[in-house]
Amino acid sequence: MAIDYKQAGVDVEAGDALVDWLQASGGKKAHADRVVSGIGGFASLFRIDFPQMKKPCLITCTDGVGTKVKIASRFRRFEGVGQDLVAMCVNDLICCGGEPLQFLDYYAVGKLDLADAKAFLDSVRRACDESDCALTGGETAEMPGVYQAGDFDCAGFAVGIVDQEDMLGPQRVRVGDVLIGVSSSGFHSNGYSLLRRLFESDLEAWADELLKPTALYVRLMKDLRQGHLVHAAAHITGGGIDNIPRALPEGTVADIGAWDFPPAFAEAQKRAGLDDLAMMKTLNCGIGFVLVAPSGNAAAVRAVIEKHRFRAYDLGQVVAAADRQAAADVRVRLKGEGR
Repeated sequence: MAIDYKQAGVDVEAGDALVDWLQASGGKKAHADRVVSGIGGFASLFRIDFPQMKKPCLITCTDGVGTKVKIASRFRRFEGVGQDLVAMCVNDLICCGGEPLQFLDYYAVGKLDLADAKAFLDSVRRACDESDCALTGGETAEMPGVYQAGDFDCAGFAVGIVDQEDMLGPQRVRVGDVLIGVSSSGFHSNGYSLLRRLFESDLEAWADELLKPTALYVRLMKDLRQGHLVHAAAHITGGGIDNIPRALPEGTVADIGAWDFPPAFAEAQKRAGLDDLAMMKTLNCGIGFVLVAPSGNAAAVRAVIEKHRFRAYDLGQVVAAADRQAAADVRVRLKGEGR
């Protein structure tokens, strides 16, 4: 008896229907004048035309959502996971002062459910629109036997551009620069192997909190770049505050003070039994992005953060390391400690 691809668990027609839906739906697209060909072909074409840049450099980033997908799968809630995926990529990309151009996604399942896939991809598309980034393609894979019923995984790929002469980063940072935190929307997309264990006994009660999508910082950074207000930035992902030294030059230390954790993080801390420093080196603890700026720009930076409806945290400053040859590091003054 013959057995075809569909009987083996892969529905090509469903995949084609999803592509047709994605092509036909949606409104005005970011960078539409530069997209030569996008969704539906073997590859996308994007015209590079940035005469205003002296030394244009392409930026590439890739990331996933981690085991947060297990919670989304359990509760069949995909409306925010696409934003998580976009945010994890574009929030990295903008740390060097770049502008997102294109995004591609990879969505893999055991069996394709069109309603779930549409919810996920609609979230991806809306996050791309909010990030002024064109969704130019992707891949949907049915992989029965690799993924169990209801399981899925995803990965994202972002391409951006920056003028090398305008790049942000450690090369611009100076001793005395201030460190300003930008509030997160929640746990974002890191630490979920731990969080799932901490909340497994009452996961349903915490599902809304745990499934909040990752904040998008692209338009905030665009305003800061246009005002030439910051020297560097750090996306606070896995490892928490240990991401900050990636934005600092060797021979310097990020001297920061502790802050009050939002309630969800305080609950996670209580359940985990971790001290403040361990928490700050594991989760974002309410701060999803850190800006490094000249001290004279601090007030203007805070004003831009608040304009975009985030909370600003005055964390501390960049100081010289005791050992001038030391790699960039972070020093935390816990509550009650002086400078």
